[in-house]
Amino acid sequence: MCGIVGCTETLAELTRARDSMSHRGPDDAGLTWTSSGEHDVGLAQRRLAIIDCSPAGHQPMADPQQEMTIVFNGEIYNFLELRRELESLGHRFRSRSDTEVLLAAYRQWGEDCPKRLNGMFAFCIYDTPRQKLFLARDRAGEKPLFYRHADGRLIFASEVKALLQLPGVSRRLNYEALEFYLAYGYVPGDMCMLQEIKKLPQGHAMLYDLAKDDLRIWRYWQLPEHQTDPNVSDDELVDEFESLLEDSVRRQLVADVPVGVLLSGGLDSSLVTAMVARASSKPVKTFTVTFPGHGSFDESPFARQVANHFGTEHIELVGESASVDLLPMLAQQFDEPLADHSMIPTYLVSRMIRQHATVALGGDGGDELFGGYFQHSWIQQLEQRRRFVPQFLFDLLRNPAQHLIPTGMRGRNYLLALMQNVPNGIAQFNLYFDSATRRELLAPSAVSPHSTPERFKVELASRFDSTLLKATGVDFMTYLVDDILVKVDRSSMLASLEVRAPFLDHRLIDFAFGRVPDRLKATANERKILPRKLGAKLLPASLDLRRKQGFTIPLDAWFKSGWGDFVGDVLRDADPRLFSQKAIQSLLEGQRKGRNNTSRIFSLTIFELWRRHYGVEI
Repeated sequence: MCGIVGCTETLAELTRARDSMSHRGPDDAGLTWTSSGEHDVGLAQRRLAIIDCSPAGHQPMADPQQEMTIVFNGEIYNFLELRRELESLGHRFRSRSDTEVLLAAYRQWGEDCPKRLNGMFAFCIYDTPRQKLFLARDRAGEKPLFYRHADGRLIFASEVKALLQLPGVSRRLNYEALEFYLAYGYVPGDMCMLQEIKKLPQGHAMLYDLAKDDLRIWRYWQLPEHQTDPNVSDDELVDEFESLLEDSVRRQLVADVPVGVLLSGGLDSSLVTAMVARASSKPVKTFTVTFPGHGSFDESPFARQVANHFGTEHIELVGESASVDLLPMLAQQFDEPLADHSMIPTYLVSRMIRQHATVALGGDGGDELFGGYFQHSWIQQLEQRRRFVPQFLFDLLRNPAQHLIPTGMRGRNYLLALMQNVPNGIAQFNLYFDSATRRELLAPSAVSPHSTPERFKVELASRFDSTLLKATGVDFMTYLVDDILVKVDRSSMLASLEVRAPFLDHRLIDFAFGRVPDRLKATANERKILPRKLGAKLLPASLDLRRKQGFTIPLDAWFKSGWGDFVGDVLRDADPRLFSQKAIQSLLEGQRKGRNNTSRIFSLTIFELWRRHYGVEI
């Protein structure tokens, strides 16, 4: 796990960009590498040593012929199999690192090499003979990769803050991205909150020809077509799921440093714990976090049940009420704002786990793969209910309802979604600010005429066949990659902890989206049906397999006990060129009256703290 950067700047600028990500790699900075050919290229990395912690694993790493040089962030879980295959093809290795295997894989298979990888990764290889840079990002988007292509050069890095250390990089606000952020709490796809910077999307690769200043980007992987086999029984699918998850966990346990499990006591992390206990020859460390005085957020009794059942070395970490000083620090760390306030407990638990382990396995991805969110059932209920009400009546009521029901009124999004067809309902369900409230909040000069966040999700949903696939597919391609995985990567790497997600093994993704029928994922009344069947087979009989609680914090209570004054002060100073103070004060007043505006207020606070820290130009 690392932070990588590449550019054509001076050595001092490259080093400064690299060291702005020292939290991603506290173990080693390696030696910055610069090319000696016709075109200037510099590569650098900060290293968190996980596999082959010796100097032989240092990056940037060159191949024996000194023709290919790589910087790599992530882990290749099938590197041992690839190494054996490459050795049979004549390749020889000097280290035990997966980085060297990845470099040899590129030499052997060229731009098709990402298809051979099982892992989480973002990397760049400089191909000296071809004078080209080849970059790729993993299928699920676990590892970040930002870039800027302008002025006849390409620069890239794991985090935006590194790019901002380089000359010529503008800090101008991207108004279209702002509107997407206000709608969903994150910036999706290839967009970034800064105009000139983009993200390489999940499952994509790029090739940059230095001589021609030509950049080509393509998708090397996508979700499979849904083709279930009616001849395969439910029990056979449970067995296949168990085998895939077990193999994924075995691969992800490989490390030369201590490994633990983030055990919430929920279904996904409990299944991961079951597989870790099966694969490990000695008791594994499991971790859960509690918040004293907030019983509804305390999952420790459930985690304790699972830990006792599998005989893990269980550690309960006590998370004190977080200081409001965390907010500016997290706003700085996230490079572009993220409205998910579970970033706070994610960082706190990562910081505490890092005292005991360097790698932790978690349950991320299970909900998107197997229909675990409330809306995955609710959208099917919506489809059933709409059959009894004429569409013209919904059309007649929708606009008045959008304007008359106050923002923050519980159930507002559900009611507005009920008036839409399925794709529009999916786009409506998790909105922070819908189109009407965005118009009220944004200053006229800040409204982007090109921004259509709802239509973006509608178009994504339309690619899938069934109602459930539309909902889970959109969540996988947006919420998972641009919210959940961003939150986990930035929060854990701030604590120099590597978090792995066994559910995001691409074979499990292909299985869930390609082979599992909807009836074994979620119906109008049940969710996560296939994982629960496996849970009934492996987990304690007393564990409530239907319980669903996200990893969250008592933010409402914290707002009432000190955070509220800080947030109010921040938002009162929000730039009037962006936001209407009247709309902001209405949100704050609604919160005081008991409306559910906590997440919206948090999203605006994080944005404003981020904007100030990075000196974003309006």
